[in-house]
Amino acid sequence: MTGEPPVPLINMNIYRSPILSRRTVLRAGAIGVALPLLDAMLPRGLGAAQKATALPPKRMVLVSRTLGLHAPFLFPEKTGLDYEQTRYLKLLEQHRGSFTIFSGLSHKSYYDHGGIVGLFTGQEWELIKDSKSGIHNSISLDELVAGKLDSETRYRNLVLGQTPTSWSARGIAIPAERRATEVFKKLFIDGTADEIAHEVTRLRDGRSILDRVREQAKSMAGTLGRRDRDRIDSLFSSIRDAERQLVREEAWVARPKPKVDFKTPVREYDTAEVEDRERLWFDIIRLAIQTDSTRVISLGFESNGRAKIDGFTGDHHDSSHHGQDPHKIEQLALVEEAELRCLNYFIASLKNAQEADGTLHDHTMVLSASNLGNASAHTGENMPALLFGGGFKHRGHVGFDRKNNKPLSNLFVRMIQHIGIEVDNFGTSNSVINEV
Repeated sequence: MTGEPPVPLINMNIYRSPILSRRTVLRAGAIGVALPLLDAMLPRGLGAAQKATALPPKRMVLVSRTLGLHAPFLFPEKTGLDYEQTRYLKLLEQHRGSFTIFSGLSHKSYYDHGGIVGLFTGQEWELIKDSKSGIHNSISLDELVAGKLDSETRYRNLVLGQTPTSWSARGIAIPAERRATEVFKKLFIDGTADEIAHEVTRLRDGRSILDRVREQAKSMAGTLGRRDRDRIDSLFSSIRDAERQLVREEAWVARPKPKVDFKTPVREYDTAEVEDRERLWFDIIRLAIQTDSTRVISLGFESNGRAKIDGFTGDHHDSSHHGQDPHKIEQLALVEEAELRCLNYFIASLKNAQEADGTLHDHTMVLSASNLGNASAHTGENMPALLFGGGFKHRGHVGFDRKNNKPLSNLFVRMIQHIGIEVDNFGTSNSVINEV
């Protein structure tokens, strides 16, 4: 399979070619001076407000996997852009210089598979697994960014896949859209007039139901103890979030959806069909951001069972718990190489999609990470973290102490700041990673 996928055409000219390229420089001999942003670099006839929105938006895509990546095949020893080509990084070689792999990052004291719930929140593990009150999480990276940007897109953000990686400001899990066929329909297939009318009625009924629930909850709250009142507060927060989403959906329900030259998927791929399943999700994500249907997406891949990959005869979960058995490690590598081929496909597709004077890759940061650094030992040290695109000054391999890790949340702070949101901390951060 090639890493250079064709990019389906979109019948939607969001950004017209500028008159003067933003990359234009004034040269005198060997000296080059970059021009500031000029009106001539923006489409003709735009007013001031329109000019501000004509620039390509910044976007964020988060990809998570539950079983990590085998570290000896992933991390190079040498830092910088001229790192040695490891077995796994060989599959991403065409993107050298446009992504950064980080080693020596982790979340404090994360252990076991349950750490997936805190992957993108960075909440302290001891707080997350509070046995008295159940999971008590904090807001996830994608939810914070989506809330701050609050872009005027059809969807504020999309939560996709099989694993719980997105959490509200109250630490409540955001349900993920698990079926790729339904997500495609939601994004790109217009309903009939009757279906739209039914949808409008459904949305309005939903708002009235929420009103009634709120009134009942208010009357009940005065008779409850503190812990129950906290739970009711969380309920109110969920109601407010649901109401905001209903208002957004009602405003968009009658507007035509963007048309894409892409065959409508008609079936779901199961977890064994690794490459077909992942490529479909990645195609849908690219189309979603290419049509500006949303600007923030999280995608959680659940890895388990018998993968349908040439030469693979075992079980993915069992192979990841290899106990240093060479045969199991080799079986594991077959699955993880397939996953990395899919990631390579996705990044290549973003680079192939032109936008203004650049590409989707230039304006979209993609972070691929896992809660486990060593699935065989169930530990979270040295979590695999690969950051692509987004306009960062990529450094190839940025290596930190692999025994005394820096918080992965330090990278989250950098990403949040890079997208234009002013924050000083997030999760368990104690600084900010400025190497990119």
